[in-house]
Amino acid sequence: MSTHLLTALDLAARAVPVLPLRAGKVPFGNCPSCRGNACGGRPNMKTPGPCHCPRPCHAWAAATTDPATLTGPAWASAWRQTAAVAYHPGGTGLTVVDLDNAAAIAWARETLPATRTVPTTRGEHWIYRGAMQSANAVRDGVDIKSTMVYARWLGPGTGTMAALPDAVRTLIVRKPATVRPALHAVRLSGGGGECRHRTPAYLDRGISMAEQQITGATSAVHSTVYRTFLAVLSAHGRCGCLTDAHVGRLFAAAQAKGEGPRHCNDAWTNALTKLGL
Repeated sequence: MSTHLLTALDLAARAVPVLPLRAGKVPFGNCPSCRGNACGGRPNMKTPGPCHCPRPCHAWAAATTDPATLTGPAWASAWRQTAAVAYHPGGTGLTVVDLDNAAAIAWARETLPATRTVPTTRGEHWIYRGAMQSANAVRDGVDIKSTMVYARWLGPGTGTMAALPDAVRTLIVRKPATVRPALHAVRLSGGGGECRHRTPAYLDRGISMAEQQITGATSAVHSTVYRTFLAVLSAHGRCGCLTDAHVGRLFAAAQAKGEGPRHCNDAWTNALTKLGL
């Protein structure tokens, strides 16, 4: 057995769901049956699906503690190419505060309770007991890794693990960034009367479909968010129907997939610019 597989089996024996990472610290690509989420996804994904592929497909969603799966033939090829071992923090009831630079570490030392820490290439992982929603870029150089993501296993670390504090949980509770108000109220109906987009059911259905498009993204999330914002603005950006509440729903869906407020703002602004709004 490779060193990586032995590490994975040791973690699995301690109820830590694990998966292999290939070069570049990324998961192995999905098999042909799972590519593009054609299989519908796994039952433990945000949008549950029926997939029970025996291979390490779907990244964090494939993380397992089952030694038979880890040592089985479907994972053998991956272990021969593995560059690192990852684990699903939320799957074992943990949250990792990923601090990417010295400023982020200094902030954590001033703000958060001491806990178990693990050195990383650029900073530190602070690990707390308790799971929560994951999010990227909650502060400059700070990511939250817990449910529905993976973290690299870099060793057990040092220090006593503390309970997840409210100071970490509130990092992802952000008001969606202010929407640029320059949406021109242009009448599209041509025949007078109310624009059909103002029909609540019509507009709500469109926003719901956009939320589902973002939520269902399994790769290239930022591109999916941009394309969805572009489609919404193409349909509703010139009639004055979009409200802050509608856009807030889109931003919330994007942030639930790990997009930070800055990324949401950038995607929205780029879509506005593309359409000349």
